[in-house]
Amino acid sequence: MKVVIIQYNAGNIRSVDFALRRLGVSAEITSDHAKIRSADKVIFPGVGEASSTMRYLREAELDQLIPELSQPVLGICLGMQLMCYYSEENDTACLGILNARVRRFRSNKLKIPHVGWSRISNLQSPLFEGIEEGSYVYFVHSYYVEEGNYTIAEANYSKPFSAAAQNKNFFSTQFHPEKSGKTGEQILKNFIRL
Repeated sequence: MKVVIIQYNAGNIRSVDFALRRLGVSAEITSDHAKIRSADKVIFPGVGEASSTMRYLREAELDQLIPELSQPVLGICLGMQLMCYYSEENDTACLGILNARVRRFRSNKLKIPHVGWSRISNLQSPLFEGIEEGSYVYFVHSYYVEEGNYTIAEANYSKPFSAAAQNKNFFSTQFHPEKSGKTGEQILKNFIRL
């Protein structure tokens, strides 16, 4: 099986690669369009800022390639947010794979960014096979994807939000499965088995 991690100016590519290696999966890190198209599974990770990342994706023409992919794709953190059509982060037009907006957390009581372990619930996808309701996963984010009919897991931080979302072959998690211990490991295993 050929697994590709899309290479761009994202911060967590190596940690995703290491997490896959722990599962015995060897992934290729590349921005080569032909290699991405021919992969069995594609991972679109991300840590960073939406507008500069979208600018990079446009320059590399990855903004056109990614929405056309037909194999299972997993967006992580910023990767999930960029799958939406719009982000409030610097007023950014995104990829439009999910009919969703990305909003900034606003709270007088809670620290922003949301950093640490939170529970996920209402799990509705093969991605969560073997995962118990209320399992803890690791988040680091100041922006969130609002809930909608694409939501396949939710979490709560000042308000409920999409912890994971799906549109057809595109899956995404706001949390970092590569930093979420056994639960995250199982989610990555489930994605590889899809």
